[in-house]
Amino acid sequence: MTWSEKYLKENKPEIEAIDKFIDSPHWTEICRFIESTYEIKPLIEYSTCSGAPGWNVKYRKSSKALCTLYPNKNYFTCLISVGQKIAMEAEVIIFSEPYLKELYQNTKPFNGSRWLMIDVNTNEILNAVKQLLYIRINPPKSK
Repeated sequence: MTWSEKYLKENKPEIEAIDKFIDSPHWTEICRFIESTYEIKPLIEYSTCSGAPGWNVKYRKSSKALCTLYPNKNYFTCLISVGQKIAMEAEVIIFSEPYLKELYQNTKPFNGSRWLMIDVNTNEILNAVKQLLYIRINPPKSK
């Protein structure tokens, strides 16, 4: 059963249900990383987007979207927007990972950005996603 079939629009999941469905150490790591690095909490929202419908987890810093995470069984997909301002720096990371390079090259720009739907299922991809998040939004300075 897919995530969108398991949790219909009227059945909002708790974060624990999302954790259990994904059942991946990469999921636990990315959530911990984002929440501690950016000092933000997840927002569980429903999307009718045809590309990835259903409940997802969004992270925003102030009013800017950091990323959106889409649950899948044993992995998750991370949506990161790579705009023109960060493209050169992001491409260094993207082009060092064959999967990300192919994804980036096959993703058409939309309004000056590439909206990458990255399947996170290896440590290498997880680490690349963390680096892309750093580039996307600088973490707050330590207190």
